[in-house]
Amino acid sequence: MDTVRHKWVWVLGSLLILVWTAFPVLWIVMLSFKQPGEVGNNPGFFPKKWTWENYETVFKTDLFTSALINSIGISLIATLVGVTFATLVAYAIARLEFPGKRLILSFALAIAMFPVVSLVGPLFDLWRNIGLYDTWLGLIIPYISFALPLAIWTLSAFFREIPWEMEQAAQVDGATSWQAFRKVIVPLAAPGVFTAAILTFFFCWNDFVFGISLTSTSDARPVPAALAFFTGESFFEQPTTAICAAAVVVTVPVVIIVLLFQRRIVAGLTSGAVKG
Repeated sequence: MDTVRHKWVWVLGSLLILVWTAFPVLWIVMLSFKQPGEVGNNPGFFPKKWTWENYETVFKTDLFTSALINSIGISLIATLVGVTFATLVAYAIARLEFPGKRLILSFALAIAMFPVVSLVGPLFDLWRNIGLYDTWLGLIIPYISFALPLAIWTLSAFFREIPWEMEQAAQVDGATSWQAFRKVIVPLAAPGVFTAAILTFFFCWNDFVFGISLTSTSDARPVPAALAFFTGESFFEQPTTAICAAAVVVTVPVVIIVLLFQRRIVAGLTSGAVKG
């Protein structure tokens, strides 16, 4: 009896958490299908008349389309470069013995915990002086800097789990150290590499602070920052429904990635934590 009661408590608790977390997302989706004049006049959850007008407005707005291209390009480049560097650093930390190895890991963790807001001011001045302000590179560099520590921690735990004998066996068969790393170690650590890439991409895709502070035009402004300047189809109507439609469009890729690769993400996080 206690077991059944305990089970139902967990089920009800899980449902409450699911409703609590999913309701804001569903509310934004419903708002995105409402007509602009319906906000404030229709307090109901569902639209009176469903419309795709807001999504058409979003994709007709140069501010959003250029920001979407910026977010995709910047996030992919930062993820590729960050994971590549993190893989090399994590391998060195896991396999090699050298002075200051623990200090490097501690320093990486300190960077990950450092408040982003405290760096915006100095970066703003520095980027303006050296010409990186309002450029893709001006966002890619800080994205990589903050995404690297988490990727290094995740990947170093994976590399520690891979038996050293497998790399030695590849070298005995004639492979160089680089070939053994590229053809043996990296494929075995693929779940960790994939997890690090997903986490890095999410960090870059969702960033608002750097995007709003280090850009001033649509040349490099990402989507989260561009939404703050979104006005809808005209300046004389409430942009709430259009902003919600834009938010849904931005959220869809993240949801698709999580649904498609949730097993790899969970496996990567749990496996990497076994000996971390």
